Amino acid sequence: MTCAACAARIERKLRRLAGVTVTVNYATEEATVTHPAALDPATLVAEVERAGYTAELRQAIRSEEPLRALEERLIVTASCAVGVLAPAVLPVLRVPGWEWVCLVLTVPIVGYGAWPFHRTAWTHLRHRAATLDTLVSAGILVAFVLSSWQLLSHPAHALGYFEVVAGITFVILTGRYLEARTRRRAGSALRDLLELGPKEVTLLWNGEEVRVPADRVTEGDAFLVRPGEKVATDGVVIEGHSAIDAARLTGEAMPIEVGAGDPVAGATVNAGGRLTVRATRVGRDTRLAQITRLVESAQSGKAVVQLMADRISAIFVPAVLAVAAVTFLARYGLGASPGDAVSAAVGVLVIACPFALSTALLVGTGRGAQLGILVRGPEALEHTRGIDTIMLDKTGIVTDGRMRLAAVVAAPGESREQILALAGAVERASEHPIARAIDEAGGSALPVEEFSALPGLGVEGRVAGKWVLAGRRELLVQRWGELPESLEKALAEAAGTAVVVGWDGFARGVLVIAEVVKPTSAQAVQELKALGLKTWLLTGDRSAAAETVAAQVGVDMVLAGLLPEGKVEAIRALQRQGRVVAVVGDGAHDAAALAQADLAITMGTGTDPAIAPADLTLVRGDLRLAADAIRLSRRTLATIEGNVVWAVGYNLVTIPLAATGAIHPVVAAVVMCLSSVLVSANSLRLRWFR
Repeated sequence: MTCAACAARIERKLRRLAGVTVTVNYATEEATVTHPAALDPATLVAEVERAGYTAELRQAIRSEEPLRALEERLIVTASCAVGVLAPAVLPVLRVPGWEWVCLVLTVPIVGYGAWPFHRTAWTHLRHRAATLDTLVSAGILVAFVLSSWQLLSHPAHALGYFEVVAGITFVILTGRYLEARTRRRAGSALRDLLELGPKEVTLLWNGEEVRVPADRVTEGDAFLVRPGEKVATDGVVIEGHSAIDAARLTGEAMPIEVGAGDPVAGATVNAGGRLTVRATRVGRDTRLAQITRLVESAQSGKAVVQLMADRISAIFVPAVLAVAAVTFLARYGLGASPGDAVSAAVGVLVIACPFALSTALLVGTGRGAQLGILVRGPEALEHTRGIDTIMLDKTGIVTDGRMRLAAVVAAPGESREQILALAGAVERASEHPIARAIDEAGGSALPVEEFSALPGLGVEGRVAGKWVLAGRRELLVQRWGELPESLEKALAEAAGTAVVVGWDGFARGVLVIAEVVKPTSAQAVQELKALGLKTWLLTGDRSAAAETVAAQVGVDMVLAGLLPEGKVEAIRALQRQGRVVAVVGDGAHDAAALAQADLAITMGTGTDPAIAPADLTLVRGDLRLAADAIRLSRRTLATIEGNVVWAVGYNLVTIPLAATGAIHPVVAAVVMCLSSVLVSANSLRLRWFR
């Protein structure tokens, strides 16, 4: 493919097959096809070839061969072009017979350097189609044939357009080469992902260490990860302790400490001690594979503005051919010399610049993957434009889901230390997160006897000869009657989850358990506000606990005590008011709210491989990524739109100028190439998004 018109043509051809939907991306030179199971993929390849292109089923890593071939043609063309252009620029070099030398040097330029343009143009001509190569080939051939005919028939009055042929071919080949390198750089993020995984791994088989290719690891295998090595696949540490560097996979700057029982993701780097890991997911099920598929999917799509440009490209080349023909006839009919009329027509042919806009999407989604932001597709970019409200789930998003002891309130005459020690002892036998927080804070070594868990209410057991209850208010009221007034007041004012503790028939104190707010959440909320978003906190927790968290991070509004359906209704209420709502969630309980939102953002944490099909997925559990994701999405969309404005304006200005003869054909070729490179360079600025 040489321009967006090629991509549009391939799409039209493939869509003629029954049940086929397709998106062709010019920047990645790939087609993403959905087809019936009964359709052989070879049929798709054959259809593309019948359209005049070559195709093959996608390989993991793209070959460098096309770029090298283009580089060879450029070298040959440049070598010959020097001999053609030098006499045109320096009259002192115009020795007798120099025109014939130019002719001889121009032949390899036209026959070898410009051969890809001619081949593509001829192929498309046989299929009654035209692309950018049609324009270039026509311009080169017209100038070459006319100059050769004039030289052969009237040597003394030769038009001398050989330098035009050499200049146009050299400049356009240079532009193609630079654009190809630019597109390759643009796709570097995806290639980096594909190449992240290790090539070999040390498996433990019957107590022996065996070095094998990484793709031979199966689920359940145990393997070694030495310091500095990559983890072969997703797994769980069964022996050892180390720090894992996940920066290239998730964008997380700080290494993660892991030990026995902790999960690790494939392609992360062991930055510390020796680990033994048992494989839990391999192949397409790994976190790396899921991230790669999401990035590929995003890069294969097209934003609405790109689809519009593709429709323009379908008629762009025929229109330029028509303008060139009209330019020649009009100027010649108005008395211009044949040379001037041809020069203007060639200028029109080579100055036209196509709408190649896919590079921005390619770079933006690739940069997002490097930062730990996965964009589902171009639609997500467009959704971010109108967002004015963002609703944050509390647990796991604003807080880290861990519990800590926030306060101990003792009844009159009771000891805070004794309350905490007895509660910690009885809670130690429970697996509940609240119980673990109390146990960690209490640090009690007292044994518990006759322990019993009371689902939904609390726990009980005998500790140091005392029968201890710890749990909801209802449990102690049911067993031992009403609570002291001081404890009822503590329950009403608790800024968190309250656990009532008592023994031997009386309630003795209240423990307040609060979630730990992530250290970056307050900064993230401020960044979201700086984007012009109204921030809301959604939670099923009590109002007092929610208000405490909200005060710490600075959100605008709080909705507490909501069941999943309540969250959905809250979103609908805002949407009925004309608000455009984004939701950030991380679990199954957020699924309904995410589905109702105008923009769904999910947050993955640790090495959890469940990359949700949301509009935006944040690979690590840092809420600041939500603001980064919205900024990056808006920046990418703005870059695409800026490229469209430039392409339209460029063609509206330069084609009329070329038609009037104000621009020399060689200058026209230079301007066209500079325009293409400028659009690509503008897109590449996204690589440095921070």
